[in-house]
Amino acid sequence: MPQTLVKNVDFFVAALSQTYVSALQLDPDGMYSQVGIGIVEKFAEDYVRLKRFDGSVSHYDREITKFQHNKA
Repeated sequence: MPQTLVKNVDFFVAALSQTYVSALQLDPDGMYSQVGIGIVEKFAEDYVRLKRFDGSVSHYDREITKFQHNKA
């Protein structure tokens, strides 16, 4: 079952464990769709930076993005 990352400690644990995190945002129909996936490289109060498989990075606004990872 997916776990939603909300608190700074959630992002800290995900970054330390090198867990792949999905970034989800609402589409025009009001449904969440995946806009990115990667390892948490950096996080702050207003954004999260994810490093993708190919080494590129993306920044996501924490207010409009939902972050999840699958617990084993």
